[in-house]
Amino acid sequence: MTKISNRVKDKLKRRELRHKQTKAEEILWESLRNNKIGIKFRRQYSLEGYVMDFYSPKAKMAIEIDGGQHYEKDGKEYDKVREEIIISAGVKIMRFTNEEVIGDLERVIGIVKDSCNLTPAPLLSKERGV
Repeated sequence: MTKISNRVKDKLKRRELRHKQTKAEEILWESLRNNKIGIKFRRQYSLEGYVMDFYSPKAKMAIEIDGGQHYEKDGKEYDKVREEIIISAGVKIMRFTNEEVIGDLERVIGIVKDSCNLTPAPLLSKERGV
């Protein structure tokens, strides 16, 4: 079976991206690392040769932080192909802009938690003793 995630040949690329994080990626990583929101995320995780900014294996969710290059023609085309491959592997993708992360981190974290189903479920009547 061919390995499709975190392949050794992508290791240098992942390492380089970790060392060249944007300010927004640094800020979000501080909130995600070490299960701080109740679910494990990995930084610069690769799948089929494409590197995702953040990935949760349990939630099968990728988080992408987009700077200006993602809105240019070439960036949009690259992202479209990349997303199709990642989604075909059963991974959901959430996108935020640098500005969203830097300007409203609390909202971004709330959206991530909701998307990973990390909000506490309401108690059933039997659990409440009713």
